[in-house]
Amino acid sequence: MQSAHAQLRGADPAKPPNIVLILTDDQGWSQLSQSMDPSFPDAKSDYLETPRMVELIHRGMRFTAGYSPAPLCTPTRRSIQCGTSAARSGPEFKSDWVPSEHLTIPKALKQACEDYRCAHFGKWGEQMISSPDECGYDASDGMTGNNTGGMPRSLGIDGGHADGPPHFIDNVDPKRSRSITTSAIEFMRQSVDTQKPFYVQVSYYAQHLSVVTSDALLTKYQQKGTPDRAYTPAWAAMMEELDTNIGRLLDTIDGLSIDKETYVFLTADNGGRGSVPGGDAGRPETNRPLTGAKHSLYEGGVRVPFVAAGPRIPAGSVCRVPVVGYDFLPTFYEIADGDPKRLPQEIDGASILELLRDPNAKPPQRSADAIIFHRPNRLFSAARSGPNKLMLFWKRNGNVDRHEFYNVDANPTEQGHDISDEESETAEKLRDRLLSYLNSVDADRPKPAKKRKR
Repeated sequence: MQSAHAQLRGADPAKPPNIVLILTDDQGWSQLSQSMDPSFPDAKSDYLETPRMVELIHRGMRFTAGYSPAPLCTPTRRSIQCGTSAARSGPEFKSDWVPSEHLTIPKALKQACEDYRCAHFGKWGEQMISSPDECGYDASDGMTGNNTGGMPRSLGIDGGHADGPPHFIDNVDPKRSRSITTSAIEFMRQSVDTQKPFYVQVSYYAQHLSVVTSDALLTKYQQKGTPDRAYTPAWAAMMEELDTNIGRLLDTIDGLSIDKETYVFLTADNGGRGSVPGGDAGRPETNRPLTGAKHSLYEGGVRVPFVAAGPRIPAGSVCRVPVVGYDFLPTFYEIADGDPKRLPQEIDGASILELLRDPNAKPPQRSADAIIFHRPNRLFSAARSGPNKLMLFWKRNGNVDRHEFYNVDANPTEQGHDISDEESETAEKLRDRLLSYLNSVDADRPKPAKKRKR
């Protein structure tokens, strides 16, 4: 007899489903050719071409309020691996959190079913401490980082992005999107051949800087004319290369006839950059209509594409319940028929499997009853609960300075829409929950500015 979890996932308990997680880099919520929210049809680009990501949207469910755990890459990647908020596992590149000493996605899947084969290809992160194999992966590209996928110094420029050309040409493997995809495809094929369920995380370097593309795609976008946002034809070309390779993954799943037993998730590690080398700052912002960009806790820094397709996920569906990248571990664990009672209390995420069946299902219950964001080095924290979001600002001495309060379900643009005065009681309650959670995990606090030597 099937367990309740197996019945929910719609799978044969003798055949645990496969899971593919596609993690893009620096891709904003509105940086697709279709909006993540039908209520805001202009939250897309008419210049970008992302037909395969749009295809995935139509195959499954798009989450209008999908979030990255942090507004920059490594804290998000630690958070995803361990199911923890960045406040708990580290809000910056450097952290004392050692992922291999905690439950990780591959460890959780193998705890649920020892037959799982797990792989990670592409960008692992900066200063992650633990390697993919130490975290339980059977195959990986190793301890990769930004330089692996192309940074100025790795492309022959002695300096930063401002010291080199606005873009680079690579006609063989731009941003390594092709080779990363090929590795993932080969892993999927081997797993199917050996009749083993698999999990593969495909962590692309695009759209992180540097901008790298091929001659052919660059010419195509140069001929399209002026971009509709403050990015460049080369940046748009890099996006199409990314989209094409995501399509290769979908085509492989179909070709192997495993689409009915394979879940595919797509999200980004943080919001889009506010500027791109060579971009025209006089054009609309890259993340329009969202406020802010990468590094910020305003929506532009953390609201990202978030799509899921697979068994019993209704095609073309839309879910307005807020979800976050640290929900993946408990979700994948339940998909694999793991017992939620065996998850450690440090897991901050919650399974969204019921939402995948019914987008109107009851919202999952997480720590603090909210999605938590924390970046004390930049003097802000935030919490999203229901339709509302609180932005908390710190003084350098570690005391609270002030807060802002928004209804980001009704309007995702925060700038000019602070309702903290009108909703003061609700705002105060969410602020107290945020502070209580930060205290409970002994989250980092702002550090006093260093005095300059005279």
